[in-house]
Amino acid sequence: MTTLIFNTDKALDMDPKIDSALEQIVQPTRRHFLSQSAGLSLGAIALNGLLGQEALGGATPQRNPSGGLAHLPHFAPKAKRVIFLTQSGGPSQIELFDEKPNLHKLEGTELPDSVRKGQRVTTMTSGQKQLIMAPKAKLYRCGESGATVGEWLPHIGAIADDLCFVKSMQTDQINHAPAMTLLLSGHQLPGRPSMGAWASYGLGSLNRDLPDYIVLVSKMKRPTDQPLYEYYWGSGFLPSRHQGVRFRSGSERVLYLNDPTGLPRSLRRDMLDSLGELNQLKLASAGDPEIETRIRQYEMAYRMQTSVPELADLSQESEATFDLYGPDSRRPGSYASNCILARRLAERDVRFIQLFHPDWDHHGNLTALCPTRCRDVDQPTAALITDLKQRGLLEDTLIVWGGEFGRGVAGQGDFKSLEAGRDHHPRCFTMFLAGGGTKAGTTYGQTDDFSFNVVENPVHVHDLQATILHLLGIDHRRLTYRHAGLDMRLTGVEEHHAVEGLIDNGKGARRAL
Repeated sequence: MTTLIFNTDKALDMDPKIDSALEQIVQPTRRHFLSQSAGLSLGAIALNGLLGQEALGGATPQRNPSGGLAHLPHFAPKAKRVIFLTQSGGPSQIELFDEKPNLHKLEGTELPDSVRKGQRVTTMTSGQKQLIMAPKAKLYRCGESGATVGEWLPHIGAIADDLCFVKSMQTDQINHAPAMTLLLSGHQLPGRPSMGAWASYGLGSLNRDLPDYIVLVSKMKRPTDQPLYEYYWGSGFLPSRHQGVRFRSGSERVLYLNDPTGLPRSLRRDMLDSLGELNQLKLASAGDPEIETRIRQYEMAYRMQTSVPELADLSQESEATFDLYGPDSRRPGSYASNCILARRLAERDVRFIQLFHPDWDHHGNLTALCPTRCRDVDQPTAALITDLKQRGLLEDTLIVWGGEFGRGVAGQGDFKSLEAGRDHHPRCFTMFLAGGGTKAGTTYGQTDDFSFNVVENPVHVHDLQATILHLLGIDHRRLTYRHAGLDMRLTGVEEHHAVEGLIDNGKGARRAL
């Protein structure tokens, strides 16, 4: 066995292997120094630079009692909560809202280049002529406001004076996933926080027994080929406790919420208390915000064991309520049933409620498929707005209805055939708002004679996002989160604004613009 003699140069000179070993002992690497002496690692240093302001070593923003940012709201909000009725696939504004009677005279003619202006189409119609297809449904003037609503939406037409129609919506994206991601998160690529996550982060919760952000996806009667990605309601770079919680349509609304059979609730409480103490110790040493999220979510799940079953028990609803929401309202997971559940969530002050109803992507068989989707949503949507109004909740609940883009004026396939449809169209589409400080009985914006271009009061999806935040009392330019060295925000870096023409400032106008 070799003996190391540290105070004898001769011993070091005699054995090069010993010399090398001593060099490693006496001169530790920077990685060894940082991890052992300073309690850090290179990975932790890199992570500290990449994570947001609440990450390792970052300043944690002050929060108010509801868990929101202490300096929010920026001004008095008009809405306390949002119900976003997301129609995934792109409903056709031409059949449903944007009346263009002259298209009947132009049917079968090619869309003029002066109108198209180089607008790209998808590969599904790029190989055919852009021949105009007239509307397949009649549109009628409704209510005192005179808003135009298609015959396939009679119940929505009946409450037109409670709605604020935006006919000049615009987006930058022509395909579903990028367009929906842009609409909901402010960027076409996945990874950004959704609108509901931003609302949760900024304003916090009004109900400690339910999540700030709840998602309900329609259970369709037939299989759907249109995916709904979970990042649509994700938290992105925000702490994960702000992501949407999806409720299922079955008997178990939230998976793994119930205790195993035979486990006493007191034992669960003791276990969570002990686990919370361990997590608090780890949080104090590591400073990782996701540990805080874990602590909060364990406690939230414990409270949801009581709150969710009571919430989801629709047997408490009257026969009159089911009649109001329509024949499909008793089917668990249907859009109608989810609308009843959305009203119950609004009553319990959940901050952001989002319903997803897919299958509006009608490239073919438009005359059969579009009326079917309209029957799914027409009566329940009108019932939800009417129900909230009767209960005094519409005034401070913002309703948003619409999809990621519209449909083109040209027919896809043979425009004369019943099997014809319409391709995607980003340049103009229609959405509507209700309640929450919006201007009821108003139609805002205007398109050209082809429902192809906006000619008055364009509203980009970022402007819509800014308007929704404004109604919640938030200046969209001042709600930011430090990530990757940038102050990120929902509406991006371009110049966008809340649309004053959609906001009721007490003048009570009832008109079509």
